[in-house]
Amino acid sequence: MASIGSVAASHAHVHHQFDDAEQQYSAAVLGMWAFLIQEIMFFGGLFLAYAIYRSAYPEAFAHASHHLDVTLGAFNTGVLIASSLTMALAVHAAQTGHRGQLVLFLFLTLALGSTFLGVKVVEYSHKWHEGLVPGLQWRVDAPDARQQLIFFSLYFAMTGMHALHMVVGAIGLIVLLLFSLQGKYTAEYNTPVEMFGLYWHFVDIVWIFLFPLLYLFAHH
Repeated sequence: MASIGSVAASHAHVHHQFDDAEQQYSAAVLGMWAFLIQEIMFFGGLFLAYAIYRSAYPEAFAHASHHLDVTLGAFNTGVLIASSLTMALAVHAAQTGHRGQLVLFLFLTLALGSTFLGVKVVEYSHKWHEGLVPGLQWRVDAPDARQQLIFFSLYFAMTGMHALHMVVGAIGLIVLLLFSLQGKYTAEYNTPVEMFGLYWHFVDIVWIFLFPLLYLFAHH
């Protein structure tokens, strides 16, 4: 059920193409879910490619996976779970009209998202120095080097696209922060915060699948 704060937006926030606030809110929800569904199909293709190649080269994938830092991956998983909590709290603060809390939780979400990206930069740097970057810095000398190349191609494709979504999310958080500081979101109008929350949770869920697939499952 839609929240009262999201549906009962004030007349000033109802755009001319909509009859009322409820119709505008429904259109926003439909648009966001349509976007998320196509994102699910996009990542689904990457997951399918990973599953096919992992079943074809399980030993090579296990060897390649041992080059990944499970500790950093687990740390980033915790960071994103925490960011989902702060994002949910930001949505609640917006719906209840607590501007100070909204700004605080949006800032914390941005800080956690930036921490995640910082850790990914560290991980990518390690892969570069170890010669594990396909097409640019590849120095693996092993009997299954070509199969490991497939693993790392998928690793950088999947984690790279996820990181790109995180960058887009960070930009969105900055915009929401600026608008929140200006007092644009109230208990009567907070749809942008709620819709962005759906996006952020989706990006977090994608990582929840990426971490075990890349860092853990391939070890076995």
